[in-house]
Amino acid sequence: QVHLVESGGGSVQPGGSLRLYCAASASEFTRSTFCMAWFRQAPGKEREGVANIYTDGSVSYYADDSLKDRFTISRADAKNTVYLQMDGLKPDDTALYYCAADRFCMGFGETNYGYWGQGTQVTVST
Repeated sequence: QVHLVESGGGSVQPGGSLRLYCAASASEFTRSTFCMAWFRQAPGKEREGVANIYTDGSVSYYADDSLKDRFTISRADAKNTVYLQMDGLKPDDTALYYCAADRFCMGFGETNYGYWGQGTQVTVST
Protein backbone atom coordinates (compact mmCIF):
# COMPACT_ATOMS: atom_id res chain seq x y z
CA GLN A 1 0.00 0.00 0.00
CA VAL A 2 1.38 3.37 -1.00
CA HIS A 3 0.64 6.42 1.09
CA LEU A 4 1.47 9.93 -0.03
CA VAL A 5 1.60 12.65 2.59
CA GLU A 6 1.77 16.31 1.67
CA SER A 7 2.91 19.11 3.94
CA GLY A 8 4.18 22.67 3.76
CA GLY A 9 0.98 24.47 2.88
CA GLY A 10 -0.14 27.61 4.63
CA SER A 11 -1.21 31.20 4.25
CA VAL A 12 1.05 33.78 2.66
CA GLN A 13 0.77 37.25 1.23
CA PRO A 14 1.05 37.88 -2.51
CA GLY A 15 4.66 37.69 -3.60
CA GLY A 16 5.53 35.24 -0.85
CA SER A 17 6.97 31.75 -1.08
CA LEU A 18 6.10 28.29 0.14
CA ARG A 19 7.74 24.92 -0.23
CA LEU A 20 5.49 21.90 -0.43
CA TYR A 21 6.65 18.42 0.47
CA CYS A 22 5.33 15.04 -0.58
CA ALA A 23 6.62 11.90 1.07
CA ALA A 24 5.81 8.41 -0.19
CA SER A 25 5.64 5.71 2.43
CA ALA A 26 6.27 2.59 0.38
CA SER A 27 9.80 1.21 0.34
CA GLU A 28 9.42 0.38 -3.35
CA PHE A 29 9.78 4.10 -4.04
CA THR A 30 13.40 3.88 -3.00
CA ARG A 31 14.06 0.75 -5.06
CA SER A 32 12.35 1.77 -8.30
CA THR A 33 11.78 4.93 -10.27
CA PHE A 34 8.33 6.47 -10.03
CA CYS A 35 6.67 9.56 -11.40
CA MET A 36 5.48 11.96 -8.74
CA ALA A 37 3.31 14.93 -9.57
CA TRP A 38 1.66 17.96 -8.07
CA PHE A 39 -1.91 18.91 -8.88
CA ARG A 40 -4.06 21.69 -7.49
CA GLN A 41 -7.73 22.44 -7.16
CA ALA A 42 -8.94 25.97 -6.63
CA PRO A 43 -12.39 26.64 -5.14
CA GLY A 44 -15.07 26.04 -7.74
CA LYS A 45 -12.60 24.78 -10.33
CA GLU A 46 -11.48 21.42 -11.61
CA ARG A 47 -8.27 19.88 -10.42
CA GLU A 48 -5.34 20.70 -12.71
CA GLY A 49 -1.80 19.49 -13.09
CA VAL A 50 1.11 21.63 -11.98
CA ALA A 51 4.30 19.63 -12.52
CA ASN A 52 5.72 16.12 -12.38
CA ILE A 53 9.11 14.51 -12.06
CA TYR A 54 10.70 11.09 -12.09
CA THR A 55 12.09 10.16 -8.70
CA ASP A 56 15.52 9.60 -10.23
CA GLY A 57 15.44 13.27 -11.17
CA SER A 58 15.97 12.51 -14.85
CA VAL A 59 13.05 14.47 -16.25
CA SER A 60 10.49 16.97 -15.03
CA TYR A 61 7.54 18.55 -16.75
CA TYR A 62 5.32 21.52 -16.09
CA ALA A 63 1.68 21.60 -17.09
CA ASP A 64 1.88 25.26 -18.02
CA ASP A 65 5.02 27.07 -19.14
CA SER A 66 3.99 30.13 -17.17
CA LEU A 67 4.33 28.17 -13.93
CA LYS A 68 8.00 27.41 -14.63
CA ASP A 69 8.85 31.03 -13.92
CA ARG A 70 7.63 30.74 -10.35
CA PHE A 71 7.38 27.04 -9.42
CA THR A 72 10.16 24.47 -9.25
CA ILE A 73 9.65 20.75 -8.78
CA SER A 74 12.52 18.70 -7.42
CA ARG A 75 13.13 15.50 -5.54
CA ALA A 76 15.22 14.38 -2.60
CA ASP A 77 18.12 12.00 -3.08
CA ALA A 78 16.20 9.47 -1.06
CA LYS A 79 13.79 9.26 -4.02
CA ASN A 80 10.68 9.04 -1.91
CA THR A 81 10.22 12.79 -1.37
CA VAL A 82 9.29 15.44 -3.89
CA TYR A 83 9.20 19.17 -3.37
CA LEU A 84 7.37 22.03 -5.01
CA GLN A 85 9.04 25.37 -4.44
CA MET A 86 6.56 28.17 -5.11
CA ASP A 87 7.79 31.74 -5.38
CA GLY A 88 6.03 34.94 -6.32
CA LEU A 89 2.71 33.52 -5.17
CA LYS A 90 -0.47 35.13 -6.43
CA PRO A 91 -4.03 34.98 -5.12
CA ASP A 92 -4.88 32.79 -8.13
CA ASP A 93 -2.50 30.18 -6.72
CA THR A 94 -4.87 29.63 -3.81
CA ALA A 95 -5.86 25.98 -3.97
CA LEU A 96 -5.66 22.59 -2.36
CA TYR A 97 -2.42 21.08 -3.62
CA TYR A 98 -2.29 17.33 -4.12
CA CYS A 99 0.59 14.95 -4.59
CA ALA A 100 0.08 12.02 -6.95
CA ALA A 101 2.24 9.15 -8.14
CA ASP A 102 2.47 6.27 -10.55
CA ARG A 103 5.18 4.39 -12.41
CA PHE A 104 5.39 6.68 -15.43
CA CYS A 105 4.86 10.35 -16.20
CA MET A 106 2.06 10.19 -18.75
CA GLY A 107 0.97 13.80 -18.75
CA PHE A 108 -1.43 15.38 -16.32
CA GLY A 109 -4.58 13.38 -16.70
CA GLU A 110 -5.82 12.40 -13.28
CA THR A 111 -6.46 8.82 -14.35
CA ASN A 112 -2.74 8.42 -15.08
CA TYR A 113 -1.98 8.47 -11.38
CA GLY A 114 -3.01 5.62 -9.13
CA TYR A 115 -1.83 7.07 -5.83
CA TRP A 116 -3.00 10.32 -4.29
CA GLY A 117 -2.41 12.23 -1.09
CA GLN A 118 -5.02 14.10 0.91
CA GLY A 119 -3.80 17.55 -0.11
CA THR A 120 -2.32 20.57 1.60
CA GLN A 121 -4.01 23.96 1.51
CA VAL A 122 -2.26 27.00 0.08
CA THR A 123 -3.90 30.38 0.60
CA VAL A 124 -2.53 33.57 -0.90
CA SER A 125 -4.15 36.76 0.31
CA THR A 126 -3.41 40.18 1.78
